[in-house]
Amino acid sequence: MVFYTYYNLVFSNGVDAYVARAREAGLDGLLTLDLPPEEAGELLAACQQHGLQTVFIVAPTTPPERLAKIGAVTTGFVYYVSREGVTGERDSVAANIPEALAAIKQHTRLPVVVGFGISRREHVAEVAAVADGVVVGSALVNVIKERLDDRTAIGPAMTAKLADLMEGVQR
Repeated sequence: MVFYTYYNLVFSNGVDAYVARAREAGLDGLLTLDLPPEEAGELLAACQQHGLQTVFIVAPTTPPERLAKIGAVTTGFVYYVSREGVTGERDSVAANIPEALAAIKQHTRLPVVVGFGISRREHVAEVAAVADGVVVGSALVNVIKERLDDRTAIGPAMTAKLADLMEGVQR
């Protein structure tokens, strides 16, 4: 289980204390969305001390020389954000994923997962064919959002959506 968070939440609670509590709560990793690896020294040290994996983002616009920096400090997996722009469900997946993954894998032996706009079983199947993992965050968030008026419907709908998306990785 990996928390996607922002550095202000980590920093304002004390980096070491935040990481220690996150690990005690059962987290395996931490992706601090707005913290570049060059400024992550304190967080990296706390994660190493408490046994929490670090995750950093690579985007389509990430220059090749930066891939080495990201690969050097990531300990869990690299998260490839496959599209520019804001997150959310899309009609199709980005076309350049295989090429991007090949470039990233030149700088790390860790798993590379792909996300951003992946919301259908077909998307999951397409991405899972080339990536080590698939992120379907917005698809799941929307299940909750669409049922806020009947919260008892969230659990069954989430189970159904997850089962449908998992069909994409069944081989």
